[in-house]
Amino acid sequence: LLTFLRLMEFTTLTKRIAEALGADIPEAPAKSLPPAHAATAANTSEGATETTDCGGPAALAARTKTLVAAIAFDLSTYQTIADLPRLQQWITAATEHGHVALKLQTISPHPSQADIIGVALAMEPGLACYVPLAHRAGAGGLDLDGAGVVAQMSLREALDALKPLMEDAGVLKIGHNLKADCLALLRYGIRVSPVDDAMLMSYALDAGRNGHGLDELSERHVGHKPTAFKDVTGSGKGQLPFDRVNVARATEYAAEAADVALRLWQVLKPRLVAESVTTVYERLERPLVIVLAGMEAAGVKVDRQVLSRLSGQFAQSLGAIESEIYAMAGGEFNIGSPKQMGDVLFGKMGLPGAGKTSKGALSTGARILEELVASEELTDEQRRLPAKLLEWRQLSKLKSTYTDSLPGYMHPENGRIHTSYGLAATSTGRISSNDPNLQNIPVRTAEGRQIRSAFIAEPGHKLVSADYSQIELRVLAHMADIPALTRAFAEGLDIHAMTASEMFGVPVKDMPGEVRRRAKAINFGIIYGISAFGLAQQLSIGRAEAGDYIAKYFERFPGIRDYMEATKRAARADGYVTTIFGRKLHFPEIATQNRAMRSFYERAAINAPIQGSAADIIRRAMVRIPDALQAAGVKSRMLLQVHDELIFEAADAEVEATIAAATRVMERSAEPAVALKVPIKVDARAASNWDEAH
Repeated sequence: LLTFLRLMEFTTLTKRIAEALGADIPEAPAKSLPPAHAATAANTSEGATETTDCGGPAALAARTKTLVAAIAFDLSTYQTIADLPRLQQWITAATEHGHVALKLQTISPHPSQADIIGVALAMEPGLACYVPLAHRAGAGGLDLDGAGVVAQMSLREALDALKPLMEDAGVLKIGHNLKADCLALLRYGIRVSPVDDAMLMSYALDAGRNGHGLDELSERHVGHKPTAFKDVTGSGKGQLPFDRVNVARATEYAAEAADVALRLWQVLKPRLVAESVTTVYERLERPLVIVLAGMEAAGVKVDRQVLSRLSGQFAQSLGAIESEIYAMAGGEFNIGSPKQMGDVLFGKMGLPGAGKTSKGALSTGARILEELVASEELTDEQRRLPAKLLEWRQLSKLKSTYTDSLPGYMHPENGRIHTSYGLAATSTGRISSNDPNLQNIPVRTAEGRQIRSAFIAEPGHKLVSADYSQIELRVLAHMADIPALTRAFAEGLDIHAMTASEMFGVPVKDMPGEVRRRAKAINFGIIYGISAFGLAQQLSIGRAEAGDYIAKYFERFPGIRDYMEATKRAARADGYVTTIFGRKLHFPEIATQNRAMRSFYERAAINAPIQGSAADIIRRAMVRIPDALQAAGVKSRMLLQVHDELIFEAADAEVEATIAAATRVMERSAEPAVALKVPIKVDARAASNWDEAH
């Protein structure tokens, strides 16, 4: 360890550790690698070409990985800090050092209610500690001191001491999935900044190529398999809550996690420059840690009575649908049982089956039912039952997933729901939502919109919805450079009516709604590589007719087909595609010999730059909006992100200023990095609930 610190030029730290260990300071070895902190410093310009005596950025990244991987893990060296003077020594050292890795241990049914059990810190590989704060006596009472209690500081005492370090702008806080730690500390009035997140570095580098969990990254980049959580707490009925794990074992586990996060940071940060994704990380990933932690902490208020009323309504509707299903089937059966449903559809009713489950039963998945509904070989009467089964499933899912489950996510003190956002959960840059997922509430059905009406503003406030208009189509028009589309967007025309007019020769004026609806389905379907079958289902037409529509679309807009073919070629050649902001989206299996899988990956590669660019546009807006709201002099808060939509809560008197500030930022968020060939448009409204605001 001392040799490594000497090589890294951590002179003060080397001296301090040598004194503590009673060891001699080793001679400085021949310098073959810049200091780790220098290698990871703030050179954020894209395409950096700085060279060193060991080569360019790629060589530096490779040598850093080799050096870090060579340092063995020794869990026995991690320190347990149980008193304030020793914690202050670590805080002082971290302040002098300029960076520290952080990992909290918490217990909570949900991140927004996390109770901190302890804090782990790491300054260099192998130099880490754990500060127990809320442990109870472990197995056999081994943690008890002479007074019969666990030797540890009080939570408040330790957090008061750590707060200046956590908020010190001159000390970089490093972690893995650091948003969760930032959110937990926000509960105690600590705003962690600045931050660096190894998980997000991995995501910027390898999205689509591998996972980004701590254990997986550790094995891949550091060559070390971390201690499994179940090996510390046990599993099954005998599993211990972490605050019951004895402190010595907790120290090994928690400090190791901080140590791993630090080493991952040392390995991955140089790669950002070497692989030209520094700007992606610095502009689209890292700043959102703090932004999303704040949004999760804010949450959104929900009206429990509305959900209860809707649950009752849905139950009545389901009962009526069930009666219809039983009448069509000629008797009752368990609609929730795929096997019994299959027996009725393919046995009793004699409908054609297609596909089987892994257990050999006839499949009754949504795709199979949709195929039956769209089948031209069945009569209208035969299609009624699978259509009604689909209706039952959709309403049943709304009831179980939302009206019945959302109350369980409401905070017991404030009545708000605090979803958790995933920054590295998709392959395209889209942000995900879970616990609960608020991004999947249907908006095209009356029932889905009713669920949104349960999301409300506080008294004296309004919810503001700011929604990008047709953002992915605008991105497509820019990337494929389609004159007809760019002109239509520039002139503010109805893009779907324009498409219908181009395809079907129908004047835009007084155009039948059905004609426009078909063009709309094609416009959006093309982005996702829709097939003739998929379009046929959406429009309730035959596959041949749907295929003709798609062919005619490409005839009228040949530039879109050219763009798609060029994108596929690039993906096959490079193994990745990029967004307009330089985000790399990897498709390592796109050259597979399996024709079906290759076709799937090619469709995904076509869509990824479009969806990813749209995701990057809203990410850029989210990073800028907090400052814009502050500059506008309003106290409005950004609460939710639902793909192309942002939800705010604003005081009644600040609604107009909030709409103006948010709209201005969102419409200009691509600038100055990218000058889009089409204007970006945002539709914003305010109301007392989410449904009315959308």
